[in-house]
Amino acid sequence: MHKLSLLLISALLVAPAAFAKDDDGRVEHSGDCSGRSNWDLKAKPDNGRLEVEFEVDQNRNNVRWNVRLRRNGKSVASGARRTKAPSGSFSFERRIANPAGKDRISAVARRASGETCRASLRI
Repeated sequence: MHKLSLLLISALLVAPAAFAKDDDGRVEHSGDCSGRSNWDLKAKPDNGRLEVEFEVDQNRNNVRWNVRLRRNGKSVASGARRTKAPSGSFSFERRIANPAGKDRISAVARRASGETCRASLRI
């Protein structure tokens, strides 16, 4: 009987860890840009860091965008991307530091025509 109790307690202690492992903690938001494009911002914890992906879909190929990524108001990455076939979109991906506590991730993409995409989320 004592072994059965230990087995049951062990199973209960392992179950929450297995459940937490299945939930990757991903947060995703999407919205419209100032023109006809739209954006999608995703973030999830990954080995003590945050994996962040910012995607802009314009439905036109070979259009240049300048992108800036911030964590808690501080710039953590920037660069230029061009939309590509077949969907006329681009993706800007980075792994950034993940200090303790909640973080606000924001991304801005601008193109020469003046269209701007502004995205943010909390994780």
